[in-house]
Amino acid sequence: MEDLLPDTQASAWCAKKFTASERTIVVAGLPENVVSNQLLATFVKSHFQDIKNEGGDVEGVIYPTRTKGIAYVIFKEKEVAENVVRKKKHRLDRKAGHAQLTVCHLSEKVFSSIKALLDLSVFRSRFVLERLVMDLAKENPTLCFRPLQPSGRIHVEGSLLALMRLNESLLAKTPSLLERSRNFSREGRKWTRQSPQQHPEKNTSSVATLNTVVPMSAGSRETLVLDTDVYLYLKHKCEVYENTLRRFCIHIQERVKGELTIICLRDTQTGSQPGSTQRVRQLIEELSQDLHLQLRKETLLLEGKTERERSNLTQACERLRSKYMKVLVIPFSTHIDIIGSSSDTYLFKKEVMTKT
Repeated sequence: MEDLLPDTQASAWCAKKFTASERTIVVAGLPENVVSNQLLATFVKSHFQDIKNEGGDVEGVIYPTRTKGIAYVIFKEKEVAENVVRKKKHRLDRKAGHAQLTVCHLSEKVFSSIKALLDLSVFRSRFVLERLVMDLAKENPTLCFRPLQPSGRIHVEGSLLALMRLNESLLAKTPSLLERSRNFSREGRKWTRQSPQQHPEKNTSSVATLNTVVPMSAGSRETLVLDTDVYLYLKHKCEVYENTLRRFCIHIQERVKGELTIICLRDTQTGSQPGSTQRVRQLIEELSQDLHLQLRKETLLLEGKTERERSNLTQACERLRSKYMKVLVIPFSTHIDIIGSSSDTYLFKKEVMTKT
């Protein structure tokens, strides 16, 4: 592995199942358009190798990433990462614009904080809801539970992975819920990365909606929750995803709810192997973690433009699809999302703007 990892190498690093997560920190606040990406990565490495900054030997720096202004620094020693995070105040030198940095450990809390609305009324016939909430709070200490409403609904806030575990815990308490429409709805979400305003229109998609009932009576099953952008790229641009489903004879049903997509996996019994759903879930999680670091999203706004300008932008994107095969283009009435590697999305957007 080289010291500085471009996009193509970042993918290989992520495939190691985050074995270096304890030695990895997330660095936020990097300036844009001040110096080249490679030079900025070099400045970051130098900063965190400096003993004055509680630094030490750096194994690698991942920059740019999907999130603007974010880099990942992997140290050779876990203790160095802990010391760097403990110091808290970090500022790059003059050549990097004296940028004030924010650092933290690589963890599930870095990526998202989600507010979810759970409808627990379906448990009323089997549990005392107040007691159920107390038990769930003990089982999931990282989540914040709001007061239970008389209707049986409750607001919960926490990280994406913590809410995924809570969802699975509830499903395990009542297996029959898998045959109903799940009342686990995303109310809001705050990201550490900068992103354009999300539009309600994103709730509409060619994949199944949350109202879909998943027939889970046959075969083993697994559920997981993914970032919608990552999932759409995985589905439309990664052949390994479809190949994996076919290889393990897995039926999949997607439920898109804004920025989150719930995926239900079920083996088809005929030709499936024992534990196949668990294995497929693990593979999908690894692929999504890889893509989360590798991908970046750019947005072309259509609001406020004339019909001719909107048409020109849309047509330019369509013409460039065949040239940038690894870029996913998602058109909306108000904007166009461009998802791909940092270099591809930058070049794609740049070429669109020059053609319009």
